[in-house]
Amino acid sequence: MPQLIDSRFGTTRGFLRLLLSYPQHWAGIDVLPPLDMGSVRRFVFVCRGNISRSAYADAAARRRGLAAASCGVSADQGREADPAAIQIASRGGLDLSGHLATEAGRFKAEPGDLLLAMEVRQLAALRALPHLAQTPRLLLGSFAGTPHLHDPYGLSLAYYAACFQRIDAALDRLETLCPAARLNG
Repeated sequence: MPQLIDSRFGTTRGFLRLLLSYPQHWAGIDVLPPLDMGSVRRFVFVCRGNISRSAYADAAARRRGLAAASCGVSADQGREADPAAIQIASRGGLDLSGHLATEAGRFKAEPGDLLLAMEVRQLAALRALPHLAQTPRLLLGSFAGTPHLHDPYGLSLAYYAACFQRIDAALDRLETLCPAARLNG
């Protein structure tokens, strides 16, 4: 059982946070302000450090021809992607070796942006930043059936792969819901 938890949810804490995220998601606390998905022109992926989940989501979205950016609510500005993230992303043909983290406080939002956080607590951190407080935001995982995408940093490569697969599933859905985010299209 511990191996199943580790490979699918990262840790027991990750599994519990996922369970807690469902009622928060159903209550609608992950959406502010109301959003017309057809008006989204760029996806902005947000996690804690901007070295694993959001870095991967940014690169995966761009590979699909979608306008994308990423940042982290507690990122060390300019930090490189985590080596484990680079390794797992490369299995799918994505190169994260040139990624440099952007701290959310320094991120410049544009009209048509949709902030896509990995965890409920990141939504609260975004809401606290005056320059991002009114930018629409949602949980990325809600588009893959699992609102909470637990941080894989320092965890098993199997969980990195599972997390990145969930991100890919969310992108599959977002790609069809937000046609204006497509570059050159």
